Amino acid sequence: MESTPDSTAAPALRSLTVLSGGMGGARFLQGLLHGIAAGTLPGVAPDAHVTVVANNADDWWVHGLKVCPDLDTVMYTLGDGIDLERGWGRRAETWSAKEELAAYGVEPTWFGLGDRDIATHLVRTQMLEAGYPLSQVTAALCRRWLTPTYGETLSLLPMTDDRVETHVAVADADAASGKRVVHFQEYWVRLRAEVPAEQVVFVGLDRSTPAPGVIDAIAGADLVVLPPSNPVVSVGTILGVPGIRDAVRNTPGKVVGLSPIVGDSHVRGMARQMLTAIGVEVSAAGVALNYGARSAGGVLDGWLVDERDAEQVARIEAAGIRAAAVPLMMTDHDATAAMAASAVDLVRSTR
Repeated sequence: MESTPDSTAAPALRSLTVLSGGMGGARFLQGLLHGIAAGTLPGVAPDAHVTVVANNADDWWVHGLKVCPDLDTVMYTLGDGIDLERGWGRRAETWSAKEELAAYGVEPTWFGLGDRDIATHLVRTQMLEAGYPLSQVTAALCRRWLTPTYGETLSLLPMTDDRVETHVAVADADAASGKRVVHFQEYWVRLRAEVPAEQVVFVGLDRSTPAPGVIDAIAGADLVVLPPSNPVVSVGTILGVPGIRDAVRNTPGKVVGLSPIVGDSHVRGMARQMLTAIGVEVSAAGVALNYGARSAGGVLDGWLVDERDAEQVARIEAAGIRAAAVPLMMTDHDATAAMAASAVDLVRSTR
């Protein structure tokens, strides 16, 4: 006897939107796209469209060039041009320009642009100075990096076309106030996030507007994913653009996140330092509760924690967020695809 389709089955997810930072978000996206292509994400259509809304609040101008670290990390990673060992910048990079600038004594000598990477920043800067907004510039760059592999099934958008910068206040005994403020890149690259962050300041964020396509991508998504990116200076800044948090709260699709905290700290990056700076508990549950349940005015329907944090599931669910404990280490594409499949399964069963 022939089987008939289950008319009660939920329709396949065809539109996914991911709010991404740099390294963590990019690696998660690799696994997500790998799982879609391999057909290992039950409930996701094989031709599903993925829109990435990337943080661009850690952008800065250096040596006269506009540098967008998170946009470029996502673009290079998904376009197979990333330096896998560093996790940022171009593969097979050389550093002649950096060495020459240092020989001239041009600061900052602690921030290096690779020779191959400079080409991206030159194109971006020229287009921006010609009057093109960052969203159109990003689309033009992606025609080289993403279109050949993904065609029209993948879009990369900056969170805003406006200039937004992240700054970090650190202690400084020589300053009248007892602290000084440095650009996020100086905190991350020169100070290596080893100095306690006393405050995180987002310049221009409250006056920014979502880039074209961002609100539509969230409002039209079958699923919105908050990957294991920094919850303060990556996903947090995206949600901080006026209008984006409300769009996530109101989207008809489900919203699911994956914890960037495993055990009592981050796997990579500086989530621990940033959470401490804003007074949020450094734990998988702490991050989930900071995002909040959609049923209580937050942004989450579901939240995945690592197996070693399984004891936190009950606390998260008590706050109105469906939760589960699964392996959350992105050791390879298959392991990351399995994480994505667990995220889909967690909230798909509640549709």
